[in-house]
Amino acid sequence: MADKNIVQENFPVTGMSCASCSARVEKTLNRQPGVRKATVNYASAMATVEYDPRGCSPEALQQAVQAAGYDLLVQQDEDILSEVEQAHDKKFRALKFRTVWAIVLSVPVMVIGMFFMDMPYADPVMWLLSTPVVFWLGRGFFASAWKQLKHGSANMDTLVANSTGIAYLFSLSNMLFPDFWLERGIQPHVYFEAASVIIAFILLGRLLEEKAKGNTSSAIKKLMGLQPKTVTVIDGASEQTVPIEQIRPGDIILVKPGERIAVDGTVTEGSSYVDESMLSGEPVAVAKQKDAQVFAGTINQKGSFRFSAQKVGTDTLLAKIIRMVQDAQGSKAPVQQLVDKIAGIFVPVIIGIAVLSFIAWMLLDGQNGFTHGLLALVTVLIIACPCALGLATPTAIMVGIGKGAERGILIKDAESLEIARKIDTVVLDKTGTVTEGKPVVADFIRADRTEDASDIFYSLEKLSEHPLAEAVVRHFRDARNLDITGFESLTGRGVKGECNGKLYYAGNRQLLEENRISIAPSLSDEAARLTADAQTVIWFADNEKALAIAGITDRIKQTSIQAVGELQAAGIDVYMLTGDNEATAREISRKAGILHYKAGVLPQDKAAFIGELQKNGKKVAMAGDGINDSAALAQADLSIAMGGGSDIAMDVAKMTIISSDLTKIPEALKLSRLTVRTIRQNLFWAFIYNIIGVPIAAGVLYPVNGFLLNPMIAGAAMAFSSVSVVTNSLRLKRKKTEITESPATDGTGQPDNEVEPLTDKVMKKEFKVEGMMCNHCRMHVEKALNSMDGVHATVTLNPPVATVEFAAGEKTLDELQAVVTAEAGDYTLKE
Repeated sequence: MADKNIVQENFPVTGMSCASCSARVEKTLNRQPGVRKATVNYASAMATVEYDPRGCSPEALQQAVQAAGYDLLVQQDEDILSEVEQAHDKKFRALKFRTVWAIVLSVPVMVIGMFFMDMPYADPVMWLLSTPVVFWLGRGFFASAWKQLKHGSANMDTLVANSTGIAYLFSLSNMLFPDFWLERGIQPHVYFEAASVIIAFILLGRLLEEKAKGNTSSAIKKLMGLQPKTVTVIDGASEQTVPIEQIRPGDIILVKPGERIAVDGTVTEGSSYVDESMLSGEPVAVAKQKDAQVFAGTINQKGSFRFSAQKVGTDTLLAKIIRMVQDAQGSKAPVQQLVDKIAGIFVPVIIGIAVLSFIAWMLLDGQNGFTHGLLALVTVLIIACPCALGLATPTAIMVGIGKGAERGILIKDAESLEIARKIDTVVLDKTGTVTEGKPVVADFIRADRTEDASDIFYSLEKLSEHPLAEAVVRHFRDARNLDITGFESLTGRGVKGECNGKLYYAGNRQLLEENRISIAPSLSDEAARLTADAQTVIWFADNEKALAIAGITDRIKQTSIQAVGELQAAGIDVYMLTGDNEATAREISRKAGILHYKAGVLPQDKAAFIGELQKNGKKVAMAGDGINDSAALAQADLSIAMGGGSDIAMDVAKMTIISSDLTKIPEALKLSRLTVRTIRQNLFWAFIYNIIGVPIAAGVLYPVNGFLLNPMIAGAAMAFSSVSVVTNSLRLKRKKTEITESPATDGTGQPDNEVEPLTDKVMKKEFKVEGMMCNHCRMHVEKALNSMDGVHATVTLNPPVATVEFAAGEKTLDELQAVVTAEAGDYTLKE
C-alpha cells in the first residue's frame, strides 16, 4: 500500500565540480525523511529521487542540498531544460575563458622558471604573472575547498588549492625574505611556475570534461519539439486554432498536408498516408482511413483528415518515449574515475603526511627542525599535486576520441569508452542500420517484352502518392513521362489510368483479381519467389493481363554482413530488432548472418527487450538511426547512432558512426579497450610516482643517507610524471584499430554471396563539395548520393569531401550533381 504513494521525480543539480560532489549530494538526499531512494548522475547533473510526498517535499530536498553547498532545481516548468542548458553554457564559457588565460599567463612563467631563473627581476616577473592565475583564474578551487572544509569533507579541489596556495605563499616569502634561508645555508627557490602550471593543467582537464559531457537535455528538447504548439480544432462548422495545452479527449482535430499530428487519436473523416518512422523506424508511410489510430509527433503527408483526440498531454506515446529517455539517462551511474573515487581518502592522507612530516622534523631535529620540517611539508604537497593524476584520464581520452574521429567514430564521453570494452551483446535496429533505410526496386520482371511497359509504369506511379511508388519512380528515372488520363487512386489496392486509349493498373494482386486480369503462371511463380525473399510486390497490368512485377525491398548495406561476422567472431552476441513483419525480419537476418532477431517491435518494446538482456547480466550496445530508437538507445549500456539518421538518435547516443558503416562498431569497441588500457597505465604510473615520491619528500631517506628532497626537484619530478603520462597517451595514436576483414557468412558458416562486401575492386573517387556549412548540410549531401543505385558515399565536413564508391559502374559528375541538386539543394561537386 505504501508503494502506491511513492513518486519518482528528476531534479537538475547545480554546483557539482567532480564525482565526489555527486556522491555527497546523493548521500544528503538519501538521508532525508520520506526518501526511499536517490541517485545522482554527475554526467547529466540530474538527481532521480523516489520519495513519499506525505513525509517529504521537493522544497525540503532543495533546502537539504543547499545546506550541503549545492542546489536542486525543483520548479518543474516547461522552461526548466532551457534554464539548465543556459547554466551549462554559461559555466562552459567561463571555464573556457579561465583556461585560455591561465595557459597564456603560465607559459612565460614556466619558460622563465626552467631556463631563465638568473635573469634580472625573474622572481618579480613570475610573481606578477602567476598571481592572477592562482587567485583570479584559479579562485574556483579555493572557493570549492573552503566549501568542502565547512562541511567536513575534501575533494580534488582541496588538494589543488592546498598545493598551489602553499607553493605560491612559500615562493612569495622566499622572494621577499630570502635571508631567512641564506642565514641557514640554504639557497631559497621560488615555485611560482609550479603553482600556475598546476592551475592551468587542471583547468584544461575540467574544460575537456565539460565539453565531453555536452548538453544531455538537447535530445529531450528535440523530442518535445516534435509536438506542434497549436492545432486546428473543428467546433461545429467552424475551425479554430488553439494551443495544444487546451486539447481535451473527444475534440475533433483537422490535420492538413505536411502537418505534425499533435496528440494520439482515431481518424473520423478523410484519408491520407502518415510517416510513422519516428515510432516504427520503417521508411514506408502508413495508410490512414476512418477508425485508424494516429500518434503524436508523426507527420501527415499529402492528404488531409480529421481525428478524435483520445490521449493528450503526458498520456501520448510521444510523451511516454520522452519520459523513457529521461528515466534511462537519469538512471545511468556516472563513471567514477579512479582519481575522484579515492579523492576523499587521498586528499586528507596527503595533508596528514605533510603535517606529520613537519611535526616529526620539529620533534626529532631540534636545531634545524623548523627549516627541514617546512621544506618537507611544502615538498610533500608539491610532489603529491594531482597533476599527473589530473592528466591521466583527459589526455588518453583526448587522443582516443581524436583517433576515433579520424576513423569516422564520434565518441561523446569517457563513460562510453569505459563501458564499450565490456560489451558482450550488440542489438541492431534493422531499417537504416542493417539495411539502407529506403525502399528500392530490387527486381523488375516482365511477362513479355511489352513495348513502353516501363515508360507507362513510370508515368502511372509518378502520379501516385503511395510511398512505394517513389521507389519505382527512382528506379525508372530515365524512362519517358507519358500522358496519363483518367488517373484514379484506389485506396489500399493501387492506382489506374489510361495511356494512348488503353487502361493500365499498378498495385497489389487484389487489384488485378478484382478486375479479372489474367496472370501468367510464370509471373505468379516469380511473385511468390520475391515475397519469400521479403520483397513487396507491385503488379503492373493492362485491362487484360499482368505485364510485369516490381519487387520492392530495403537492401542490406554492403558492410553489414562483414560487421556481424566480426562481432560474432569476437564472441559478441548480435540481435536484430525491427517493427517490420516476421517474414521480412527472418529473411534479412538470414542474409546478414544474424542468429537472433525479433519482429513487430514498437519503441517501448525495444527498450524493454534491452532491459531484459541487462537483467540477464548482459552488457548491451544498441545501434540505431531513428527517433523510434531513442528510448532503446538511452536504455542500453552503450548507445551507437548511425550518422545518416535522426539528430535525436545522435543526441541520445554515446557514439555516432558518421558513415553509418556497421564495421565501425567492432572497431569502436577495440578503440575503447585500447583507450581504457592507456588510462589505467597512466593512473598506475601516476600513483606509483606518488607512492614512491611522497615518503621521500617527507624525508624517510634522511636518517639513512642524509638525502632530503629539494622542492625544486619535487617540482621537476612532478613535471616529469606529467610528461610521461602525456607521452604514454600519445602512443595510442599509433595503435591499429581496424579489424582484419573476414569472409561474410549466412549464419551457417558458409560464405553468403547474396550481398558482397566492398572490395578493392570497387571503383572509388573523391569530389570536393562546395556550399556545406554544417553537419546538416553534410548529411543532406551524403543521403542524396547514397540514394543512387550502386553508389556508396561518405561525406566529411572538414575537409569538405565526398568519397564515392561505385559498385555497379561509375557515374558521371553530371549524374552525381543532378541527384545532389534535386535531393539536397544548392551544393556543388567538383573533381
